[in-house]
Parts: sequence; C-alpha cells; structure tokens
Amino acid sequence: MELNLHRLWIFMQVVEHQGFSAAAHRLYMSQPSVSNQVRRLEQSLKVTLIDRSGSRARPTAEGEVLAEYGKRVFLLAEEAVAAVQQVSGLASGRLLVGGSTTVGTYLLPPLLARFRERYPGIECDVFVGNNEAVLERLLAGDIGVAVVAGAPTASQLVPETVLGERLVLIAATEHPLAARDEVFPRDLAGCRFLLREPGSQTRELQEQVLADWELTQVSRSDVWGPEAVKQCVVAGLGLALISEHAVVDDVRAGTLAVLPVSPVPRSRPVNLVRRRDRLLSPAERAFIELLRSVGEWPRELPAAGAR
Repeated sequence: MELNLHRLWIFMQVVEHQGFSAAAHRLYMSQPSVSNQVRRLEQSLKVTLIDRSGSRARPTAEGEVLAEYGKRVFLLAEEAVAAVQQVSGLASGRLLVGGSTTVGTYLLPPLLARFRERYPGIECDVFVGNNEAVLERLLAGDIGVAVVAGAPTASQLVPETVLGERLVLIAATEHPLAARDEVFPRDLAGCRFLLREPGSQTRELQEQVLADWELTQVSRSDVWGPEAVKQCVVAGLGLALISEHAVVDDVRAGTLAVLPVSPVPRSRPVNLVRRRDRLLSPAERAFIELLRSVGEWPRELPAAGAR
C-alpha cells in the first residue's frame, strides 16, 4: 500500500473546506482533478474516505482517521522545514501569528511592525479570531504561536503570561452616568450591557465581572467583535465592559467615556501560547523574544483620560 502525500494533502483540503469545489479553488486546480486525486487515494487505500451523498463533502469514519494522521504528517513536515531553516537564520521566511480578537487587533499590529523593522526579510501573517477559534487552529497545528487573553487549559498547550490588561466600563459620552465622579454597581442595575459573542474570552470575563457586581439579571445583548461593541455603545444601545486598549483613540477623541466604576473590573493575563510538541521556527522564536521584551502594551489608556 502506497500513501501519496500529494493526494493526502488534496484530501485534507477537501475535508477542511467541506467540498471539492472549495478545495479546487484553494489549490488552484480544477474540480475534476481534485475529485480524481481523492478517488485514486481511496483506491490505493481500498476504502471510501469522503461521503459524497450530501450537499457538503464529509469524511467517512475512515476519512476522519486519515485526516487526524494527515495533520500530524504535515505538522512534522513543517517542523522539518523549521529545523532546516535554523541553519540559514532569519534572512528570509514567513511568520504566522494567531491572536484573540482584542490582542490581534490592538497589540499584534504595532508589535509585528517592530518585528518587520528588525527582520525585513520575514513576511508576517496574522490570524485573528475569538479565543476558541485561535486555540482550535493552534491545536490543529495550523498556527505555531498565538497571543491570547486568558489562560488556555488544554494539556497540549504551553501558556506563558507576557502582559496584562484590564476591562473598563464604557458609555456614550452623553450617558447620564458619564458625568458622575464615581459609579457603583447599584447605579447600573437598570442599564443594558453589550456582551461579546460566546467563545470569546472577553465574554467569560464580562460574565465574571457582572457576577462580582451582583448584576447577573441585567438586560444584555450579544455583539460580535470589539469594534461593533464600541459602535453600539456610541449609538446609545447600552454599556460595555471592554479592554482598555480597545478604546484609547475613542476616549482621546471624546466619542466614548470610561465610567469610574467602583470596584474596578478584574484584570486578566495576556498569554503567549504554543504547542508543547512543536519545534518552533527561527522566525517564531525571534517573535517570542520580542514579545517577552515588550513589558507593556505599545499604547496605553491615560489614567487621567478615563473621563
């Protein structure tokens, strides 16, 4: 029995994109060519790997097993390339970093700009999603390193706290509470809170803060992404607990107000995360060294500008 790695890669793309057409588009191949390569792989293994009966192509039980091994095969291939690249250093290459939504939007861009200044020959890619999406890709081996809010619990991952951040309570500047010198949880009981989507680590912390304030029964709405949350607050749809780093420009521009609530919301760690069993590339190791040296976020919310 022969396992052709080229056909295995094509099969993996069909599984990932749930269809032959989508895989063909991703691979710059024709759909008949993709179908033919997968069929020849099935013939060589003497099993059916793809269930073609539905609207989407799905792996059979045998296909699921092969897909899991395929991830390991190509992860090992990436590690082999990384090991070879260690000899040539950082003159060229590519860096892919994952970031949870807030971190990926407000921390990684200026940090990667610094990285590019040091290593102009390295191309930088960023995957941004909520914590759940980023950690899934990290576990699957699609991403080598990620920076996320909070601490993941999966045993395959190694977290390292590199920074910290706090949530602040924001309101539209014309909100009655924006003129107060101090706000207490009892003053918020009649307010609507805008929460991040399920799967976001910010959502988990928002829920914890509301519990700390004994406000678990307040009105609430789900909003996907920090930028959408801010725009909803500006429009007067409610209040929101959000990363202090997400509102630096808005507070300085006077479009949002940070309410001086007491007690202050709890803070959270920002973690560098990598797979325990992955060999890091020279670019990934250089990025980690840069991140460890930062010490603080590139841009901070001024303490006196919170009003």
